[in-house]
Amino acid sequence: MQKRHSYDYGIIGNCAFTAHVGLDTNIEWMCWPRFDSSFIFGGLLDKDKGGEFSIKPADGIKISSQSYLENTNVLVTEIKAADGVYRVTDFAPRFLQHDRYHKPLMLFRKIERVEGHPKIIVKCDPKGAYGEVRPEISHGSNHLQFLGLDSTVRLTSNISLTYLLNQESFVLNETKYMTLSWGPPMEAALVETSEIFLTKTTAYWRNWVKSASIGNFFQREGIRSALALKIHQYEDTGAIIAATTTSLPESPGSTRNWDYRYCWMRDTFYTLNAFSNIAHFEELERYFHYILNTTIEEQDRYQPLYGITGKKALIEIEMPLKGYENNTPVRVGNDAYTHIQNDVYGQVLISLLPLYNDMRIIFSERFDASELIYKTLKMIERTFDEKDAGLWEFRNLAQHHCYTYLFHWAGSCAAIKMAKVLQNEKIGELASKLKKRSEAMIEKSYVASKKGYAQALGVDRMDASTLQLIMMNYLPHDSDKAKDHLKALEKELHAGNGLFYRYKHTDDFGEPETTFLICAFWYTEALACVGRVDEAMRYFENLVSYSNHLGLLSEDVKAEDGSMWGNFPQAYSHVGLLNAASRISRKLDQPDFLI
Repeated sequence: MQKRHSYDYGIIGNCAFTAHVGLDTNIEWMCWPRFDSSFIFGGLLDKDKGGEFSIKPADGIKISSQSYLENTNVLVTEIKAADGVYRVTDFAPRFLQHDRYHKPLMLFRKIERVEGHPKIIVKCDPKGAYGEVRPEISHGSNHLQFLGLDSTVRLTSNISLTYLLNQESFVLNETKYMTLSWGPPMEAALVETSEIFLTKTTAYWRNWVKSASIGNFFQREGIRSALALKIHQYEDTGAIIAATTTSLPESPGSTRNWDYRYCWMRDTFYTLNAFSNIAHFEELERYFHYILNTTIEEQDRYQPLYGITGKKALIEIEMPLKGYENNTPVRVGNDAYTHIQNDVYGQVLISLLPLYNDMRIIFSERFDASELIYKTLKMIERTFDEKDAGLWEFRNLAQHHCYTYLFHWAGSCAAIKMAKVLQNEKIGELASKLKKRSEAMIEKSYVASKKGYAQALGVDRMDASTLQLIMMNYLPHDSDKAKDHLKALEKELHAGNGLFYRYKHTDDFGEPETTFLICAFWYTEALACVGRVDEAMRYFENLVSYSNHLGLLSEDVKAEDGSMWGNFPQAYSHVGLLNAASRISRKLDQPDFLI
């Protein structure tokens, strides 16, 4: 069997920025000052132009390992060399200070000798403008400044500046600290501040996990998924991005290399559901504000995705970079913002529903979204007969997608509930009409010969997105129609071991070569829904094995060898894990499964 490809990186973050740390201690990917900014370290996409921030042994690595401090986003990399062992602790500070979260643009690195007398070389070589700018270096008494970037970047350390400037080796005979800051530098005592920030950040994450409601079913994996998902939220606006990376290929040579550092509106429903399942509402409320601020002024239609600040134009360009393992193109921006994807309206409506029917969420001033709800329903009505690109964002294929009409139906159901709370007959009447129209269109996608619902009206090919017909209760879970539909999907799209293809037909880039991980988690959810809980549990256990050494998940998995592909880590995949685990847990809590 071919060697499994995996992304051997840990990710740290504080809801302002993230960084990917390799097993060799190098910061392989880090964008500053925001998720969607140029990388400051981008070796993930180009070893020459990407710069480097590493702490490597002078004579090479013999063994390296990584782990997180338990229940935190604090990463520890341990390196064994011929002359000794040392440990690097990386974290992005986050903790409560003066009644708000302190999340500065600072990367902290603590280097400790474990045994022997390891000789190490520290390299800090940041880049700007996606590798086109190499900053000038100036130095003070205990820091280096990198000039010429969008803001001053400063490295403060108790390591000899001579060793840092000349990238010379030195013996690690005492604990060393480094703080890289964007903009205002850290003026406080380095060692004391680093230790205080580490202690407070560790405590913050552990308290955050303690306040999460994560069931016993694969709890460790659920905790890691929740922690990973949390740092995909850009707290300043509430946006949650699909991934912190761009252009990691869905499969080698496929050119399916996309920039995922933006907020997809369709992810709203699934992400909010995941946070609700773990009883974390602070993230929900921030996300609500982002959705409301982004959509409130739109009059004609909503885009499928927006920038993390609500930016509309996400113009897609190709960058002169080598790409991950020479996979090109490297794209910045995402042309999907121009697509017609009409499922988005229903997803916005569903995302508003907890404001009105979830009593666990308390607002000091309840937002009256009547105008927004009605406007969104009118968008469904106005675009009802349009063909669209669908949730898989086909670039040269427009259809009447079953999934789109499912979310017209679900959004209308949500609007009916909100209309009752608001006592708004106008909303209720329009929502009821659209619900009936949507049901009729969904039924037109039913293929009698397959006993299942097809991808779109007028075709007979199957699509994993229609698993949602079961999960969202359009098809009653105990009905023959739900069970038969699941079997029809399995027959065409199940790749074995729980892995699931989105679809198998040829699209703009050929036939998909890898399975899509969230579809696999949808599959386990659907199995649990129809009562096939033992299979759901067995497949779920297999799916979590496709993570990397730290429990982080990619977007895609190659069925033949289990290789990880696509952007990494993928928020969608971790959302899928959390939601599937919650669904299975609820089934296991039913009397038939209790011991």
